[in-house]
Amino acid sequence: MIGLITVNYNQYKLTYEFLESLKTVKGAKNIAVYIADISSKKEDFKISKYPMKVVLKQLLNKGYAYSINEGIKYFINKNIKQFCAINNDIYFDKNFYLEAEKTFEKADIFGGKIYYAPGYEYHKNRYKKKDLGKVFWYAGGSIDWNHVYCHHRGVDEVDKGQYDNFEKTDFITGCMLFFNKKVIEKIGFWDEKYFLYFEDTDFCERAKRAGFSLYYNPKIIIYHKVSQSTGGSGSSIHQRYQEKNKVIFGLKYAPLKTKIHLLKNYVFKKIFKK
Repeated sequence: MIGLITVNYNQYKLTYEFLESLKTVKGAKNIAVYIADISSKKEDFKISKYPMKVVLKQLLNKGYAYSINEGIKYFINKNIKQFCAINNDIYFDKNFYLEAEKTFEKADIFGGKIYYAPGYEYHKNRYKKKDLGKVFWYAGGSIDWNHVYCHHRGVDEVDKGQYDNFEKTDFITGCMLFFNKKVIEKIGFWDEKYFLYFEDTDFCERAKRAGFSLYYNPKIIIYHKVSQSTGGSGSSIHQRYQEKNKVIFGLKYAPLKTKIHLLKNYVFKKIFKK
């Protein structure tokens, strides 16, 4: 059994679409879903009968990491030991569960291949019609410690088989991040001080430093309707939390030279914004 944890913030239509897609996945009856509803405008969210068990919890909006942690705690209490933090603005490949279950046999923490959902590409006029649904958003990742930047390998490229190897990776996006109870027992829960953004990066970095290897499995596939819950890439909420949490993360893990650079830039920006 795998416990999926997703967050709903005023996006009930997206969450319904998420569930409708998930019920088409092979082996869906072996999936449980925890929906952390942190919406500011709560709606009567009627959960239909799905092959997977669906639990909806209405929570105060204390941030993304808090919501994920509540889901982890719920599943641990239900004796579920395999988890996946996953966005609600996605839909699934039919083999999602089967491939994830296989991967848990050889890895404690891992991610998969994420395409832009057709029509949600950043460079909308770059691709031919036949390429839509095969444009990478994430195919493994790395961290640039000089700039504290999380790089998605393959982003905006068309999939031609160039990232089809199961392999170690430096960073897994929280859009789809699998991990088991063993990781939680060793490093603890997600760090709630981030509120939004960089909480996934922090979790991965803590796991690596505790001795876990992070893996990318290209056979686990989802399609991402990018940044639908935060107003899109470049929105004010996106920029505000990215800027703030980049500093928090960098001061915690980056080399001294980078820490000094981060602080200087952050202070200057605050001064000139006044």
